[in-house]
Amino acid sequence: MTRAVVIGAGGGIGAALADALAEEDNDVVRLTRAELDLTDEPTIAAAAARVGKADLVVVATGLLHDAEHGPEKALRDLDPAWLAQQYAVNAIGPALIAKHFLPLLPRTGRSMFAALSARVGSISDNRLGGWYGYRASKAALNQLIRTLAIEDKRRNDRGIVVALHPGTVDTRLSKPFQQSGRDLFQPDRAAVQLLDVLDALKPTDSGKLFAWDGAEIAP
Repeated sequence: MTRAVVIGAGGGIGAALADALAEEDNDVVRLTRAELDLTDEPTIAAAAARVGKADLVVVATGLLHDAEHGPEKALRDLDPAWLAQQYAVNAIGPALIAKHFLPLLPRTGRSMFAALSARVGSISDNRLGGWYGYRASKAALNQLIRTLAIEDKRRNDRGIVVALHPGTVDTRLSKPFQQSGRDLFQPDRAAVQLLDVLDALKPTDSGKLFAWDGAEIAP
């Protein structure tokens, strides 16, 4: 890769990904919330116009909690506005980024579009319940990635569009939910692991969800 765009470069994983890519002598464009609002399509379109072209686009954004809301533990906790906000950030936003940034990728040769998802978005892996909005919005993202991958094949048969599960990373997003006994990665290690996964992918992997260790996660 020669020109990489990291969207969400102000966050823990995004910043670490941008740093790791820069250390590999890539030309890195860092886009933060100040430059691109996932819930405001004109800012996404404007950012894409400024970037112009890219070989790799990584969407390192996500919403799990805010000052007033956390993951829903039961049906009684469901709030329509909070559900809509999670969909807006975790699914609709990345889809709109793809709308404007996928056309910037080359039409021939290897290109890559990746978005951070989560294992909890896997329906077949859901055994504990809860976390309604986060689970559902990440499941929606995984379906969007699959659909984008199918369309992108018509543009570039060597293009790769994937979702990535970074594991539990020591960031603000996961801080309230970190559990002892589980693997907890520092952002710099998580970034290197994710880039290793991307490096190993083939065009036939497009449309899938992969964990930090390279294992495919079933939908």
